[in-house]
Amino acid sequence: MDTKELIINTSITLFQQKGYLGVGLTEILKTCSISKGSLYHHFPNGKEELLIACLQSLNATITSDMEEIFHNHPSTQTATQAMIEKLARQFDRDGTITGYTFSSIVSEMGSLSEPVRNACALTFTKIQDIYSSKLESDGFSTETAESISLMLTASIEGGIMLCLTKKTSEPLTIISKSLPNLLKVF
Repeated sequence: MDTKELIINTSITLFQQKGYLGVGLTEILKTCSISKGSLYHHFPNGKEELLIACLQSLNATITSDMEEIFHNHPSTQTATQAMIEKLARQFDRDGTITGYTFSSIVSEMGSLSEPVRNACALTFTKIQDIYSSKLESDGFSTETAESISLMLTASIEGGIMLCLTKKTSEPLTIISKSLPNLLKVF
């Protein structure tokens, strides 16, 4: 792993655990065992530029994983349930859902930084596009697919946050079980 990748991966973990404002550059430097010069070599504009790189990395991880799951399942329902079950298993195993959630960063920094808000919006858009594409291939109209994809994104993101705050995977399990009924309504 090169230094830039080390800084990004370490920072993602720290930001998810403690929030953007709860992590200082000194902690990142110490955890990575690098100098300040090395950090600024890769991120000359500092911590916010690093955060945007972290969000871009999360975007790539989340969307490529989702695309693989959705490609390997015949319908939106089975693909979404498989994805939710994977998240619930990760939570049950690790007590957290790393690599899949950045909602805390959005709530913490979205109103303070336009570049950070844009990076977060891009990820949510890509997630919704994955759902919409699969829904359209299931036979839903574009308009209906976009509505359902928004609801799925909000439900699953909210479910992740509830899992983290309640310390149980139950919210995601309930969402997964409710999904067939939701899709029947449309």
